[in-house]
Amino acid sequence: MMNREDTHQKRLTAVRQKLDKWQVDAVLIASPANRRWLSGFTGSNGMLLLTPDKAFIATDFRYYERAKTEAPHFELYQHERTRQDDRTFFKLAGVKRIGIEKKHVTLAQAADWRQARAGVQWIPLAETVEPLRTIKTQAEIDLMRRAAAMTDQAMAQFPEMARPGMTEKQLAWELDKLMRQAGADGPAFPIIVAAGPHSALPHHTVSDRQLLAGDIIIVDMGAALDGYHSDLTRTFHLGNEPPAKFWEVYNLVHQAQQNVFTHLRPGMTLRAADALARDIIHNAGHAAHFGHGLGHGVGLEIHEDPFLSPRAPEESIVETGNNITIEPGIYMPGWGGVRLEEFAQVTEDGLEPMSQCPFQPLIPL
Repeated sequence: MMNREDTHQKRLTAVRQKLDKWQVDAVLIASPANRRWLSGFTGSNGMLLLTPDKAFIATDFRYYERAKTEAPHFELYQHERTRQDDRTFFKLAGVKRIGIEKKHVTLAQAADWRQARAGVQWIPLAETVEPLRTIKTQAEIDLMRRAAAMTDQAMAQFPEMARPGMTEKQLAWELDKLMRQAGADGPAFPIIVAAGPHSALPHHTVSDRQLLAGDIIIVDMGAALDGYHSDLTRTFHLGNEPPAKFWEVYNLVHQAQQNVFTHLRPGMTLRAADALARDIIHNAGHAAHFGHGLGHGVGLEIHEDPFLSPRAPEESIVETGNNITIEPGIYMPGWGGVRLEEFAQVTEDGLEPMSQCPFQPLIPL
């Protein structure tokens, strides 16, 4: 079994093999998720500088000792966040062309690096480590399975907690506590509890609105564990007898999701995977009510490649080893919404659910 250091060495090798393709002599990694994936370093401040035969990590006094422990295969540089330190650090590599993460570097940061005058030509790269991160190792999958189990356990208790008079904020806090009590480091993202008309807002921010009998409630949540995440959404109806329209919309969304689980296979384009659900929803007359992509990758970030969407690059495909969400939804302002989200692993045979939470939409009163 590959140990932690072997894993990081393998990842460094994979990035080094990209340097010629990128037409650079070295690459600078500053985005937190890419930095952690490559080095194991978990501090909030730091840069990696990778050449064909050297690996440097720069961080400040607060994280210097942590970097020694977490990234022992990197040469460590104590950086006090000055332009002179930038100049000295960049010169360590002894190279002229350094690739930088175009999506993660601010204009201010790029200007500072240029002004450091280290004799370096900066080459913006549209992507660096991200495509390599899409295929998960068994250790990553195991962590996310544990996070998914914590999320399942909390979500399964929601019908016992939700009662008229409780607020969205109160319920979000109770779910947060349940995941932490199960061993999570915290929520993977701000928990969404969207009740009544708020359920028509795909990314609603919890409020002081009190639940009412007859409310539709969308709950979207996930657990964070050792840097990795899970993601799960269920939709509920608060009351014994939902109107026919609720069942019509709920069953349609569930049918769209199940069609993806039945037919998605590795090698399918991201656009085709999205269409497995989208065509069902569009053909039922709800084209205007499903405005986001079908799903996204999950790992060190809650939203990461690959993105299953009608706007995905035409050539991009689903691959064995991806961990993705499948989350069709229908949102109708003035009425409400329904979203169902499963977290799943792409295997050679299709999709294997990571989520095990049952579909039980009714909350009896």
